[in-house]
Amino acid sequence: MPEILGEATKPEPAAPAESAARRPFTALRSEIPVAQAVLLGAICLGLCLAVWWGLTAGASPESRMLSPSILPSPQETFRSFPSLWFERALTRNTWASLRRVVLGFGLASLVGVPVGVLCGCFRRVGAFFAPLTIVGRNIPIAALIPLTFSLFGIGEFQKAMFIFLAVSAFVISDTATAIGEVSSRYVDTAYTLGAGRWQIIMKVLVPLAMPSVFNSLRLLFGLAFGYIMLAELVKLGGESGGLGDIINTSLRRGIQTDILLVLMIIPLIALAIDRFLYWVQQQLFPYCYGGSGLLQQLLVRILRGWEDLMSLFFRPRPAPADTLPGRKPPA
Repeated sequence: MPEILGEATKPEPAAPAESAARRPFTALRSEIPVAQAVLLGAICLGLCLAVWWGLTAGASPESRMLSPSILPSPQETFRSFPSLWFERALTRNTWASLRRVVLGFGLASLVGVPVGVLCGCFRRVGAFFAPLTIVGRNIPIAALIPLTFSLFGIGEFQKAMFIFLAVSAFVISDTATAIGEVSSRYVDTAYTLGAGRWQIIMKVLVPLAMPSVFNSLRLLFGLAFGYIMLAELVKLGGESGGLGDIINTSLRRGIQTDILLVLMIIPLIALAIDRFLYWVQQQLFPYCYGGSGLLQQLLVRILRGWEDLMSLFFRPRPAPADTLPGRKPPA
């Protein structure tokens, strides 16, 4: 089986790159330096900030294009950050939202990835789960809120289950698609080498599909982090309401500055988590995304140690005597 995986993990030879001086600025699908990408992103943010400042510039509400009750100025917004940090327990609420997302998304991954593998490997299993995945991917997410309230109450469990129901259909569908995109020539080669059905699933299909599956999970985590705002519409007792509760209470009280600050904090947290997951992705699958492969080497050692440990308890059965070389089958 190593030959099969080795063939799939060899990177294709890169085409000779053109020099940056010869490449036009508007060339289609051309790579750009990292510094240039950062600079362009900073320019975009600067323009957005300038438009924000222009719309809210003025000493009095009457002299502004937009009233402070509609859109506070950048100075007023950033001046209220200490109040958000200390008086409204920003760190505690942020941790509460992250904990709920991790629990719900982790459960969706634990259930959705194995089910997606089965759906991608066996057409009948995929047909059985097709109605659930189609409904789960197309139903309005807000419609699940009353259902989760009636089934799971309004506590922490309800919020985690809301995230689970919101993203599990996407996890199943993307995993099944990744399994189905593995070329059939690897399966045919494995059959030729004498591999069984479950060996092909666990040592050919799953390893070859894992880079796409992990990349899909990384993107879906950002989607789940956005959904938590809906799950935190209701706060139970003295529990931490989360970032969604800060937005909801600020909307009722008319504190626009806190809403704007939370809306800026959420993308920063999501970006930091996404960059961390992308680093993990690079270390697990360096043959697809680059990286030194530290986590891949660690994972390989753990799996080899597990196989050696299992071989101590489950020894392979010896081949029947009539199948050994040089033995003729009985007449």
